[in-house]
Amino acid sequence: MSDEPAVAEWLARGRAAVARIDLGPKVETVGRVESYADGIAFVSGLPQVALDELLRFETGQLGFARALEADRVAVVLLDPGDAIEAGARVFATGEVARTPVGEGLLGRVVDPLGRPLDGGEPIAAVAFHPVEREAPSIIARDLVTEPVETGLLVVDSMFALGRGQRELVIGDRATGKTSIAIDAIINQRHSDIVCVYVAIGQRTTSVERAIEAVRSGGAADRTIFVVAPAASPPGLQWIAPFAGFAMAEFFRDRGGHALVVVDDLSKHAVTHRELALLTREPPGREAYPGDIFYVHARLLERAAKLSKALGGGSLTALPIAETDSGNLSAYIPTNLISITDGQIVLDRRLFAANHRPAVDVGLSVSRVGGRAQPDALRDVSGRLRLQYTQFLELEMFSRFGGMSNARIEREMTRGERIRGLLTQPRFSPLRLADQVALLAALDAGVLDPVPARAIPALTARLPAHLDSAAAPSVAAIARNAPLDEAMRADLVARVRDLSTELTAHSS
Repeated sequence: MSDEPAVAEWLARGRAAVARIDLGPKVETVGRVESYADGIAFVSGLPQVALDELLRFETGQLGFARALEADRVAVVLLDPGDAIEAGARVFATGEVARTPVGEGLLGRVVDPLGRPLDGGEPIAAVAFHPVEREAPSIIARDLVTEPVETGLLVVDSMFALGRGQRELVIGDRATGKTSIAIDAIINQRHSDIVCVYVAIGQRTTSVERAIEAVRSGGAADRTIFVVAPAASPPGLQWIAPFAGFAMAEFFRDRGGHALVVVDDLSKHAVTHRELALLTREPPGREAYPGDIFYVHARLLERAAKLSKALGGGSLTALPIAETDSGNLSAYIPTNLISITDGQIVLDRRLFAANHRPAVDVGLSVSRVGGRAQPDALRDVSGRLRLQYTQFLELEMFSRFGGMSNARIEREMTRGERIRGLLTQPRFSPLRLADQVALLAALDAGVLDPVPARAIPALTARLPAHLDSAAAPSVAAIARNAPLDEAMRADLVARVRDLSTELTAHSS
């Protein structure tokens, strides 16, 4: 008698479970694996499958339809396919690849499908968005006029970035491309910009160093790390940048601001070529398929500044590309240069000479430039690029001798001070006020008597000195107030005081 309540509860749960079972007919579209190799499965028996449709293998793996043939489908796997054999069943899902979006991704390391790679809890997603989405139309966009401050003097003063811009970072291997992008991410730790770092085909150690640099800089809680390392399936590497953009678009579409770093699109292009050749698509120039330009164009066009009617959010893209021996005329570099709104070109010789960031000011350009530059910085940086370019030319010709008049010596002295200012340690971004103070002092000639070797120490000590001696001016510049004469004089005086102190110590 005492067991009757327990038995009744057990029967009630059983009846409820049976009631939830759908006993009606269930239709499934099932195909069979004909062959599998190198991350590609050829599947027959799925005549209704659409391009890019997500497919599920009976062993649990996921893949998407990459090529549709008359009697079979080429499926690119998103998971390791070691357990897949010929004859295995494949189920059509009628869905496309999706990735989780929302604030729950901030600070996390995930793969392109949103699966945690940091050992943490599953992602608490607000929604799941398709990795491929249409770019905003022309009518949905607004002008790019708000700055994205990178904290790098050479970039912010000469190649300013705007919210909604696409700026390519390009150069040979190991010239500091990733460092520039990481500096830009670290500098957003106190801004309203959410960052997404997408690593494609990188070594695990390189990705770990980048993530640790962001965490050490204090920007990890506003950054999403999307990682598809070199050991991951090619399909996962292929969708990685699209997934990263989808995660960033969540914040943009809600009126927020996002920055996406894609590291790098050269490896993504190689992955696309690999998949195309394995699925027997006709090769084109350098064996890349004919749609490689379209693939990257439809990705980068998703970066935009939305109109006020759509919330005024922005998505800024910093794609990275690698060159071979500085060849900017190769196929993929020229494609990306034509798609983006400018490029920051890094030079191996400058890097070897310890001029870092090794930005080639002659080849670099921003097609937004001064329109997105803060007013105070624009006032003090107008002649900087011209002065530095003239210095580089004079330096080259001075090697032949016979150029020792007073005017040339003054220009050489000023150019060496500019080079000292533009040389900046990794992961040490400068505030806007620091940059304005340095350039105002340079324009006033305050730095000319300072030994070139003392410039790095001056730059390192300046933020604390300005906070204590010129706090009102620092606060005004942070509010993007115009640089009036009184403010300029205050900043120049503070830099003069510090430079005098350093010069006395160095002598």
